Amino acid sequence: MGAAPDLADGDVGKQPFLGVTSSVRGFEWRERVSGHGRAIASAISQRHELPELLGRVLAARNVAIDDVPVFLEPSLKALMPDPSELRDMDQAAARLADAVIAGETVAIFGDYDVDGACSSALVARFLSHHGLRPRIYIPDRLREGYGPNAPAIGELVKQGASLIVTVDCGTTSYEPLAHAKKLGAEVIVIDHHQSDETLPEAHSIINPNRQDDVSGQGHLCAAGVVFLTMVAVARELRRRNYYKEGNTEHALMGDLDLVALATVCDVVPLEGLNRAYVNKGLQVMRQRHNVGLRALFDTAGLDQTPTPYHLGYILGPRINAGGRIGDSGLGARLLSLPNPHEAAKIAETLDRLNKERKAIETETLDQAMAEAEMLLDGEPELPIILLGAENWHKGVVGLVASRLTDRFQRPSCVLSWTKDGASGSVSGTGSLRSVSGVDIGGAVRAAVAAGLLLKGGGHAMAAGLTVAREKVEELKVFLATELRASSHEARAAAALEVDGALTPSAANQELISLLDRAGPYGQGNPQPVFAFPAHRVRYAKVVGDAHVRATIEAGDGSRLDAIAFRAAGQPLGDLLLEANGGMPLHVCGTLRRDTWGGRNRIELTIQDAADPRRQG
Repeated sequence: MGAAPDLADGDVGKQPFLGVTSSVRGFEWRERVSGHGRAIASAISQRHELPELLGRVLAARNVAIDDVPVFLEPSLKALMPDPSELRDMDQAAARLADAVIAGETVAIFGDYDVDGACSSALVARFLSHHGLRPRIYIPDRLREGYGPNAPAIGELVKQGASLIVTVDCGTTSYEPLAHAKKLGAEVIVIDHHQSDETLPEAHSIINPNRQDDVSGQGHLCAAGVVFLTMVAVARELRRRNYYKEGNTEHALMGDLDLVALATVCDVVPLEGLNRAYVNKGLQVMRQRHNVGLRALFDTAGLDQTPTPYHLGYILGPRINAGGRIGDSGLGARLLSLPNPHEAAKIAETLDRLNKERKAIETETLDQAMAEAEMLLDGEPELPIILLGAENWHKGVVGLVASRLTDRFQRPSCVLSWTKDGASGSVSGTGSLRSVSGVDIGGAVRAAVAAGLLLKGGGHAMAAGLTVAREKVEELKVFLATELRASSHEARAAAALEVDGALTPSAANQELISLLDRAGPYGQGNPQPVFAFPAHRVRYAKVVGDAHVRATIEAGDGSRLDAIAFRAAGQPLGDLLLEANGGMPLHVCGTLRRDTWGGRNRIELTIQDAADPRRQG
């Protein structure tokens, strides 16, 4: 195993890793751990008797020396706050406890993504265990769009719901919640999206990202907030002696698999409580108690120990497929039902829909990439890419925006235009994705306030909007103005951070086991990235859905299997194919165990590459 040159603190960031100033993807490579960080790494290794490499990984992720034990062994006991620290939690818990004791009819209104499905299932499983028969309502992405709407609220009340719980939505649903109040139903909002200063009328709004919440739990996804809420409700029921009357408590710890799935798929930071959620949730998932998840694993052909990779790239897309191009409620229904036969049917349907989604996404992405390249040829410093077409499916615009952002390293907005049959008006439903340091959610909220959008909201890194056709040009100018400075700074600072240099012989099972100790990895705790200097590329070829598979070879003859996902037709894939046959490249990526089909080997997921001859 090699290492980058030891730099003085003042030189950090000035001398690129392996001399790579501009990779094939346009990045400078930089060593993740600074000169001062190396001193911290040494201290971590010495105090906690850890290998030097693990110390470097921890220090590079800003883990304080005293926090190392909790970071390596994240537990709910150490990291979970008192739920009452969140605003409105106690009054919401009391209202839900009232509903349980009275046997009320409760409706759950969720979002159509993985977080919404998991959040809906969490509430449904808790209430069902306590004898209620909750109704889950997931809006149709194409017809209704995101969040509560008045007609759906009216239908739920008509069906007898006296209490409506919105999950992963509702924070900005002013008119629908006012409509619920008018109809005599109470609403509890459990959400995590950014909020305005003024909140809608509701019985309770539990959202760590509301502006008057000081709990410090704003990094949680909706399912993480829902779990805390169910803990609070169970505590309230215990306080009322409900469980001393022959009633049994719901095993909340057994639902942590759903919380882990949502946490990974919603790409929230894996810090604090989220680390415990994912760590413990993966342990629960290994037991395969959840009937729906087990069916989904079986349908996908997964028989190995689940990892965050499986959650984010195998399970998540299948659950999302229902909301994207099929029945939006399939995912929530799958995760909450107890019937294995019905679960198998839904899992098979989701698997089929996911295949269809891939085909639609590929076609749309090819068109969007071509348009984006022409757009940037004319205006290279464009702060945000905004594209739209009438034939683009609403269900895949978010995925396409994510691919554009990854490719061009700037925020992207992709719209699907539709014409209202009654009025003839044309509007675009769009998804936005951003890069670190560019708050796209704030820009969308500002556009709503400026009267440019029919609706919109989201996070710093992801948002959604609806815009009238006649407003789109004005919107382009507005977003470009709002994001110009931060988008330019983000591109100027674009770098791929590297944890060290390796050869194939060092990329072994022992190394992976060592790195696993600092997991789970994800947003906020990036998976370690290693460079393989001047390795020859052999057997490069396009496989599957535009992936490029290859073998890299060191000077000593040791080899490592590698794959670059979705790289075919892109600069990275083109370079790997050009180098095929032995041209040396600096190759950079992450390592993972490949156990597919009974194999047990290490594989490199290539993130970037650089031609050594073109550096310096």
